[in-house]
Amino acid sequence: MNVRTIETPDDVAEGLEALVRIDGRLAEVVEKAGPVPLRRRAPGFRGLAEIIVAQMVSKAAAAAIWKRLVDEAQGCAPEQIAALDDEQCRRIGLSRSKETTLKGAANAIISGDIDPRALCAMPAGDSIAAMTALKGVGVWTAEVYLLFCAGHGDIFPAGDVALQSAAGHAFQMGNRPDQKTLREIACRWQPWRGVAARLFWAYYSTEMRRGDVIPTG
Repeated sequence: MNVRTIETPDDVAEGLEALVRIDGRLAEVVEKAGPVPLRRRAPGFRGLAEIIVAQMVSKAAAAAIWKRLVDEAQGCAPEQIAALDDEQCRRIGLSRSKETTLKGAANAIISGDIDPRALCAMPAGDSIAAMTALKGVGVWTAEVYLLFCAGHGDIFPAGDVALQSAAGHAFQMGNRPDQKTLREIACRWQPWRGVAARLFWAYYSTEMRRGDVIPTG
């Protein structure tokens, strides 16, 4: 079965309506969440690199690091990122692990081992396997890439701490669910799990008073 891609705000709106029909509990989540952003990025190395930079940091920190990276590298082509030296990476604010991951992804693209645009057209399982074969790229990074750069309609990054916290709060679970539990809960929302993820990020931002958030692994 072909998986629908989420390309426009109308797709998000359609998905929200479908999710409420699938799971009536989500009607209150939709009401409290307010506007649910599309959050699409162009597929390619830039999108993957931005997601790597955003791992485990705030939106403000990620934006600042990304700006310094683009300035220091004079762009964000794979060849430019791969050529950065350790001193430059420290000025940018990259940890050594993120430096290794970024350069590893850049070199894999330069060598032709992976094609970030082709990843968007592959079955999700195959695409995730290809990305997680890169050192430092985990399931969260791969799923977020498919969600925002490929527009995959049925991806739910259950390892995301903000999604776990939002679901726990919305469903009054006491403690936030772990990745396994949340993935099981999200199975009910097929084939619109990509919109469900956007919904719970929006809920986290508004209802949990966290401001504008980005996915956090």
